[in-house]
Amino acid sequence: MNYTARESFPHGEVPAVGVLVVNLGTPDTPDTPSLRRYLRQFLSDPRVIELPKLQWQLILNLFVLTTRPKQSAHAYQVVWTEEGSPLLSITLRQARGIAEILAREVGTPTHVEVGMTYGEPSVGTALRTLRETGCDRILILPMYPQYSGTTVGSVYDTVARELTTWRVVPEHRFIQTYHDEPGYVGALAASIRDAWREGEPEKLLFSFHGIPKRYFEGGDPYHCLCHKTARLVAEELGLADDRWVLAFQSLFGKEEWLKPYTADTVSAMAKAGVESLDVICPGFSADCLETIEEINVQNREFFEGNGGKRFRYIPALNDRPDHLRFLADLAERHLQGWVASPAEYDRSGAETEARASKERADRLAETERPADGGFGG
Repeated sequence: MNYTARESFPHGEVPAVGVLVVNLGTPDTPDTPSLRRYLRQFLSDPRVIELPKLQWQLILNLFVLTTRPKQSAHAYQVVWTEEGSPLLSITLRQARGIAEILAREVGTPTHVEVGMTYGEPSVGTALRTLRETGCDRILILPMYPQYSGTTVGSVYDTVARELTTWRVVPEHRFIQTYHDEPGYVGALAASIRDAWREGEPEKLLFSFHGIPKRYFEGGDPYHCLCHKTARLVAEELGLADDRWVLAFQSLFGKEEWLKPYTADTVSAMAKAGVESLDVICPGFSADCLETIEEINVQNREFFEGNGGKRFRYIPALNDRPDHLRFLADLAERHLQGWVASPAEYDRSGAETEARASKERADRLAETERPADGGFGG
């Protein structure tokens, strides 16, 4: 194997720490060719589709990729902004916010980069950028509050595939889940209270992205983690059990997924006489196609079309200050032992040692250089 590496060992470089912020990904543009490329990569991931490879590739290429890209392109055109994909633009703002907080509170040089599991900027590109900025220790932060093999597991696989090509593998840590972190739960509750300043609904629906039921039966803990998040937020808000509901959205394929389904739940509540409904999607750290178009457009139509009168989507936490504060705190906690406060870093003499290391390396190179410039003869 040809291992990738920096041109030389970084003598004299101040050791830095990297934070890799990872989200799902997005097509480059909201058109059919871009969606075909994106969906081919996404739906070829064995973590996402757990079927025999040959069987699934036949289905994917003969059926899915001949119809779905055009449908998805139309949906993406609805949510696309001047900045491009909402998921990417929001994730970039989140990374900048985390970096700004860490820069104030951490003395050790710390760099934050964004990588996408599918599409660009890729995880590999982001990791190589961190390497070139001198990061020999890297924290991976998947932006999925609830662990699932289909999401966080795929992030791990993608990082591992990249690092297998490196000659020098950096120290790295991996945040698996933050579904019950007080800062995350508190930010969700605060976002709901902000929306409720304009009036509370009869019902609050927590809608999470679904996964096939057999994944859960095979040991994926996602279902349980979603329920815990919803319960903790409801408790934080002081909601009675009959005020809130949990459901799962974004079904794909014909097999049974986690139930109840969001679309069915929204329609049933409207038919049962619920006039006002708020929906929040705690599994999404940033607004994207599945929240903006699927929830705020499609499910709004299901609710209003079946007799509901007021439907309100409560946005994802995105780059709310309390969300950025939590994410930075989460990162800083997992960086313990790798970073120091500004005062501690100044006392550590890291920059002085880096200069001394460079001088020693230069002297060693000079004494070991053959007199004739070659290897003798």
